[in-house]
Amino acid sequence: MNTFAKDTLRLHELRHTGCREDILDILHNRDSALSHGDLENGLQDRYDRVTIYRTLKTFVDKGIIHKVLDEDGLRYALCKEVCHDHDHHHDHVHFKCELCGKTTCLDQVHIPSVKLPQGFATKEVNLLIQGVCPICSA
Repeated sequence: MNTFAKDTLRLHELRHTGCREDILDILHNRDSALSHGDLENGLQDRYDRVTIYRTLKTFVDKGIIHKVLDEDGLRYALCKEVCHDHDHHHDHVHFKCELCGKTTCLDQVHIPSVKLPQGFATKEVNLLIQGVCPICSA
């Protein structure tokens, strides 16, 4: 087991499984958010679709990864900061490159707070900016 996966699973008090290790390894070695399908392709049929989905849900619930919503659907990215509670927030901007298709977390760019009308309660905030990334614009 690689050190990152081992330490992450231990830190979050999760049992080690091959699927958990493999998903953490794939996400750790990518600089962009991945869809369920991307992970399925990367895992080359070693695990069924439901096992991958349950692993992703567990990781989201534990604050290991967060969801990224773009126009193609739901993607997942590793959290840069350790979240120990279930109310962790990832209020930062996500950027989708129109040329290469990568969706990247821009952790240093925070979403401004939005005052909602009385009776509304914020659960999650997503902001996706689309354009051309530095690699594609070079």
